[in-house]
Amino acid sequence: MPDPRIKNEDKYEALRDKGYSKEKSARIANTPDSGKKGGKSKDYEDRSKQELYDEAKKVGIEGRSKMDKEELIHALRNN
Repeated sequence: MPDPRIKNEDKYEALRDKGYSKEKSARIANTPDSGKKGGKSKDYEDRSKQELYDEAKKVGIEGRSKMDKEELIHALRNN
């Protein structure tokens, strides 16, 4: 008998067959967009220098104020 708390019973059963716990399987099966690829941010090359600077500041890249756009991109990719 299906559990009414499980939104995607097929996904739940597939995860259980792979060895996931009941709790983890239920969490994944009840997430509406699970399994879909995320990441809707723009490529670094499509961002402005200010956007890159702000991102570098957020992740704590030192020397960012003296970097040009290409250097910011390099620093962000290699951080």
